Amino acid sequence: MIFIVINVVLFIGALFVFNKMAKKQRSNTRNLKRTFGSILTVLGIIGLIYTGASVINHSKGATTLIVVGLIAIMFFFTGISLVRTTNDTV
Repeated sequence: MIFIVINVVLFIGALFVFNKMAKKQRSNTRNLKRTFGSILTVLGIIGLIYTGASVINHSKGATTLIVVGLIAIMFFFTGISLVRTTNDTV
């Protein structure tokens, strides 16, 4: 139980430090959002390709493919949304 409390406190501390750094560097945050969006989009595409190939080959169970497909769709659309809504300001 104490291990969980220590991890939660460390996580909150890391978020606090990241928030302070983000306030100082707004332009870097925009680039970070755009990069993270691109990574999520690529992971979503890879997941969708994996799901499609597995469906065609009948190599995995239906439940596994549904879960992987749904996660891939969420990654893909979240990534596209982050890239699209992040403003380019100089």
